[in-house]
Formats: sequence, structure tokens, C-alpha cells
Amino acid sequence: MTMTSKTMRRTVLMGSAALLGVVMMQPVFADELEGIKERGVLKIAMTGQYPPFNFVNENNEVVGFDPAIGAEIAKRMGLETEIVTTAWDGIIGGLLANKYDAVVGSMSITEERDKVIDFVGPYYQTRRAIFTNAGSDITTMEQLDDAVVGVTLGETNEEWASAQGYNIKTYKGLPELLLELTNGRVDVIVNDRIPVILAMQSGQYDLAEIADPTAEPLPAGIAIRENNPDLAAAMQKALDDMMEDGTYMEIANEWVGGDIR
Repeated sequence: MTMTSKTMRRTVLMGSAALLGVVMMQPVFADELEGIKERGVLKIAMTGQYPPFNFVNENNEVVGFDPAIGAEIAKRMGLETEIVTTAWDGIIGGLLANKYDAVVGSMSITEERDKVIDFVGPYYQTRRAIFTNAGSDITTMEQLDDAVVGVTLGETNEEWASAQGYNIKTYKGLPELLLELTNGRVDVIVNDRIPVILAMQSGQYDLAEIADPTAEPLPAGIAIRENNPDLAAAMQKALDDMMEDGTYMEIANEWVGGDIR
């Protein structure tokens, strides 16, 4: 189908006007810090299924390293803390839908995530690790091609295991992963190393780590919505100050047994 030059000019003008209208209708972003201060509460999200970083205790309270860090940041900003627990695979969607102000849930800072959210921190370092039951015949990464691999749904570890072409099963969080591994329903699990090592040190699980020379350190950060420089700066200052005055180490010693920065 062809168009006359006059029709083409009219079409271009209409398209330009429509585009201008879309641009003019784009919302003017206002930093959210002032509204949070007026409310007096910082809403932070996590799964509550990632001990010792965040989990539900016998009193039905969400406790651990993450909520302690989040509460201390809020306190230094003059705010109370409200913890929201949600499934990991929808946690960024919930942040973008304004269901909470930040995710303080051991989220690895990745290039893909940084395209849609901003990060404060990092507030600790972790890396991917692979575990199986002690005495298992699986001792090398080369054997994972024929194994059933357990991962948490929505984590970077799931993305990595899928990219390797492994036969994966997805679960809600670390407690379920460890249960499935010890019960033999998966052959190995892929998870951030620190919480599994701590679970092993507590004597709860008899596991073996499979060497993964491809794993690199990953920084964990606090996720917030984009276009919030004042909120980011206030949270970063609170985090920096607690690292400098020893409060961070008090929290780290209590929940993870040492410095993980």
C-alpha cells in the first residue's frame, strides 16, 4: 500500500503529536523519602524463609540478619519498621507495585535487576555454592548433568542452573530446599553459600560442598524503586554509619557469626 506525500506528512505530524502527548503525560517522579517520613514507618520486604538471614521464630516473629539491618537503618532515619513477607519470585513485582518501600532480603545485585530497581549498599557479600548429602556419589560439577537440582524459585541461582541445562526443581526457600535434599527428592541444591554453611555448622545437616570454580562473589543490596535519590542517600548514610560505629558487626556476630562484608 502506498501513500501520497501529503498523507505521509499528515501521518508523521499526527505521530509526532501523539508522541509529544505521551511524553507530556509521563508522571513527574517525586522522591518518596518525605512521604515515608510523614508516615513514620519504613515497610521492608523479605521471604521469611532464609535462615539465619530472615526467618519466622517460635513466637511468629520475623527475625534474622536482614530484619535487624533493616530495623537499624529505619531507626537511624527516625522511622519505625514494618516487615512484609512475600514469595521471592514476586518480590520485585511487589516493590514496583508500591506494596513496600524496600526489599531487605539478601538480594544479590545483578545487572538485570539494576535495570528496573535501584540498590542501596551492598551490605554483605555472598556467592553461589552447590551442596549434596555427605557420602553422595555426586562429587563434581560434571555429574550435575544427570542430577536433580533443587533451587529457590526466582533466585539468581535458579537462573544460573537453568542456563546450564540442569534438571531443576524449584522451591519456596532454603528450609524447603534442605528438607528435599535430606529426604532424597533432589540430588543437590544450589544456594548462596553462607546460610547453608551455617546450617551445617549448627549440626542440623550432614552435607558436602561440591567445588564450583566458576562461582564469583556477589554483593547483596537493599532494593528500592528508581528515581529516589534522597531515600537512597538517607538509607546509605544510615548503613555506612552503622558499619563505622560497630553496630553492623554486633548484628553480624549475633546472626551470622562474623563479618560478611
